[in-house]
Amino acid sequence: MLANIQKGIVHLRHNKLFEFFVIAIIIISALEIGAKTYNLKPTTLYLLAYMDVFITVFFLFEIIIRFIAEDNKKNFFKSGWNVFDTLVVAISLIPVDESEMALLARLIRIFRVLRMISIIPELRLLINSLLKALPRLGYVALLMFIIFYIYAAIGSYLFQHINDDLWGNIAISMLTLFRVMTFEDWTDIQYETMDHYPMSWIFYVTFIFFTAFAFLNMVIGIVVGVMDEEHAKEANKGQPSMSDLQAQITQLSTQVAVLSKKKRKRLKKET
Repeated sequence: MLANIQKGIVHLRHNKLFEFFVIAIIIISALEIGAKTYNLKPTTLYLLAYMDVFITVFFLFEIIIRFIAEDNKKNFFKSGWNVFDTLVVAISLIPVDESEMALLARLIRIFRVLRMISIIPELRLLINSLLKALPRLGYVALLMFIIFYIYAAIGSYLFQHINDDLWGNIAISMLTLFRVMTFEDWTDIQYETMDHYPMSWIFYVTFIFFTAFAFLNMVIGIVVGVMDEEHAKEANKGQPSMSDLQAQITQLSTQVAVLSKKKRKRLKKET
């Protein structure tokens, strides 16, 4: 009896219609959270409150199904996504009233939208690729910070007397350079300094070349490279490795040799 129930739960867990229904509930949850940011009628707020209860209970039901459908229950919480989903569902059970935990409960309900990532494998692949690319991106970020720091120091020394609001100290200068890198009205800053230093355009052009063109393209290249590696791993996950193929070939060769030996013995007995 219990085995049949668990088998039915496993079948439900991997059912495509059930997965689409879970995704639909997550989307409805996101719309419900957004709707509460508007000034609504009391009747609408009353209906949204009941909808929130239904969504919370459904997510609890869905996480229980995923846990029961897991072959090895100990491995369920080894997945970071399962831990995240469980925490979000557990904290969502906190009643949203005027208590001290009300703000925390409302904020956690916003993060229920992120459950879309744990449900859709393609989104999980993107996030895992970004996380694995972070160590490589760290060196690029360090080098970019060095360039920012050098140019900010130069800009503060040269242009502080021109506009103290933009070049007053090295911290403000770095914020100004971030504005230049994102091309947010950076020509206004350039022309202002060019009135005093006509050759100051070299300062901006070289900075943009190093940051907006060189380093940002390096970041994109690293992320794309890691994503290609992850896609290759997913494609090869179901395929046997070379060592497995060699082991299978060795096993087949042994079986063929044993069968040939038995066949020769049988022929000798018959003759």
